[in-house]
Amino acid sequence: MIDHDRLFKELLTTFFVEFLDLFFPQVLDYLDQDSLIFLDKEIFTDVTVGERYESDLIVQAKFKGQDAYFLIHVEAQATNQSQFNQRMFQYFARLHGKFSLPVYPIVIFSYDRPLKPAPQEYRVNFPDLLVLDFKYRVLQLNQLHWRDFLSQPNPVASALMAKMQIAPPDRAKVKAECLRLLVTLKLDPARMQLISGFVDTYLTLNQAEETIFKETIAEFSPPEQEDVMQLTTSWMLQGIERGQKSLLLKQIRHRFGELDEVNLTRIDTLTVPQLEQLGEVLLDCSDFTELKQWLAAQAGTPERKT
Repeated sequence: MIDHDRLFKELLTTFFVEFLDLFFPQVLDYLDQDSLIFLDKEIFTDVTVGERYESDLIVQAKFKGQDAYFLIHVEAQATNQSQFNQRMFQYFARLHGKFSLPVYPIVIFSYDRPLKPAPQEYRVNFPDLLVLDFKYRVLQLNQLHWRDFLSQPNPVASALMAKMQIAPPDRAKVKAECLRLLVTLKLDPARMQLISGFVDTYLTLNQAEETIFKETIAEFSPPEQEDVMQLTTSWMLQGIERGQKSLLLKQIRHRFGELDEVNLTRIDTLTVPQLEQLGEVLLDCSDFTELKQWLAAQAGTPERKT
């Protein structure tokens, strides 16, 4: 299962100003970019249906040149849900009531279907009275075409192109173009990895598409080819590492049962050479105590013998 909330939150937290600049540049006209504070998520409980919701991203910002603040609430929605517009109003009312600040609401719809435009308001009205006309900004990615963002020197564009309107035959090409745009931005390795991982998650290719992907990269300029190949090599190594960990965990659980949180964390931090060594260690371990002692030694915290 893809953790959509985590992926979008990591992307937007890291590149929040770039996100606004790309899709809502009018907000930057009155936002003090040095004032941004990312607040803890808010928990909302719908008592009528017994469901619990968490807000995705809440940012406190200061109005430029003023001693006044407001909130920007960004909700990333990966599924099409009925009455979502009502939930957005409930989020707004909760945030506005708790912080006593103006709230600028934004929704990112990242689902593939339906293609019809999503609602952008929630209304409560009577024949003689409009009680509520709540509006919010909508970024519906399947309404946008990836080609329109090819020339945008923006890291958020290089990531979100992977979730825009893409014809099935173009999937491999879009992935290659996302990475070409990314390498031209010359970001630090951690940010490059964040975006490339986002793209790889949402544009996982089959064998035929992988061939087209490599052919497309071969048409890039030599410097771009080299940089893109470094990213894809990184994915491959990470995939090998994840596969090794998964296999070793299955073997350990088969022999010794479920692991505690401490030893799960120790295994998760092992390097590829250490994982290979662990495979050999498992052959010689007669009980779980020996395995725990080895893991503790790799972590630099020798296990106390009892």
